[in-house]
Amino acid sequence: MSVRQRFRAILGAPGLSLMPGAYDGLSARIIEEQGFEAIVAGGYAAAGSMLGQPDTGQSNMRDFADHYARICGAVEIPVYADGDTGFGSANNVRQMVKAFEKAGVAALFFTDQVFPSRCGYLPGKQVIGLEQMLAKVKAALDARSDEAMMICARTDVFALEGEEEAIHRCQAFIEAGADMAKPQGIDTADGVMRVLREVQGPFIATLSQAAGAGHLSPDELETLGASAATLPSLPLFAAARAVREALSDLKRTRSMAYVQDRLLPLDEYYKVVRLDEQLAREKAYDDEARQIAQRLIDGT
Repeated sequence: MSVRQRFRAILGAPGLSLMPGAYDGLSARIIEEQGFEAIVAGGYAAAGSMLGQPDTGQSNMRDFADHYARICGAVEIPVYADGDTGFGSANNVRQMVKAFEKAGVAALFFTDQVFPSRCGYLPGKQVIGLEQMLAKVKAALDARSDEAMMICARTDVFALEGEEEAIHRCQAFIEAGADMAKPQGIDTADGVMRVLREVQGPFIATLSQAAGAGHLSPDELETLGASAATLPSLPLFAAARAVREALSDLKRTRSMAYVQDRLLPLDEYYKVVRLDEQLAREKAYDDEARQIAQRLIDGT
């Protein structure tokens, strides 16, 4: 089963799958090491890790494709990636889908925001017309070469025009052929139940630190029938706090002994980055090369 088929199987299985957000290859490895089935890689975490900036649409498609390729290359579990707005017109969407598919993502989503987009939880968003977004959905479906790669169309219209229009747009996305449709911002129990009832396909909830407190718990979402929940910024925020606190302690105490208690032990770090596996591969390659060279010397 391919990684993309596995992602579809995860969404089709009973229960709720939690998908923490990777902000780089190392965080992806840690997520996989901790036993999670899949990863989300979002623009919010990418902007923070790549640029040290908020997510207000200042990066570009090629940067994201390279970023996601590194994340996908670090793990064997599926990666669900953020395609922003598709980075422009329907033609840009085609290029985005081809680049992200080549990067190895199992699934991707993109939004109907005006380009450049903003984090869905920040003010100042605008959305394009429904017909323009439907053309983008068609372009995305036409561009993918592996039909197992899921295409999710997201609408950010809820914050501007309300639940009715968000549901209407999601239904239109599914009618156009999208594998999933996501109404960003509908996260109350009643709202989620309505989406599950009126929009075909799996529902992936978002549990983001950017949304503030008060969102539904994973257990509540599972009870409602959600397929999965992403936690796109949790590892990013956890890492930022840990690094800040360790460096603050170092600056204050000038003591490595004090800071050492905050660090991952070296042997644990090597487990995460799989040093033993890499050394074993190197030895196997060297052994094979030595055998070939010896055969040439012996004339066999």
